[in-house]
Amino acid sequence: MPVAARFRIGEVSKQTRTSVGALRYYESLGLLQSVRGENGYRYYPPEAIQQVQFIKKAQALGFSLEDIHEVLHVHQQGDVPCEFVRSLLQEKIAQLEDQIQKMQAFKAELEDYRDRWATTQPRPQPGDICPLISTVSL
Repeated sequence: MPVAARFRIGEVSKQTRTSVGALRYYESLGLLQSVRGENGYRYYPPEAIQQVQFIKKAQALGFSLEDIHEVLHVHQQGDVPCEFVRSLLQEKIAQLEDQIQKMQAFKAELEDYRDRWATTQPRPQPGDICPLISTVSL
């Protein structure tokens, strides 16, 4: 890699607004690649800037670093990973729908406790911290 066509980690960090620690972590996961100079510094190719921006955008959409690694792997094989990304996105949507249903059920359960406890004045038993919470069954 010619000297003019490479960036040190601090330059990549500054241009992408990503911490040096995060860049090292991305590299340890195989999301980024660098070469070591004779001086021991990491040198990144110009496309590293675009890759870090891609990683950050994918994370903003809820993709895990493992998901991103898979997408980058498909890309590195010479394929356009858009269909794969669509399938990952559909999985994320399904997961969110499931989480929303669980959260709505939990909210309804909490509202039920709130309403029951509004009219309840339980007497503390020895050792009780809060008699209301003591009424909750596990």
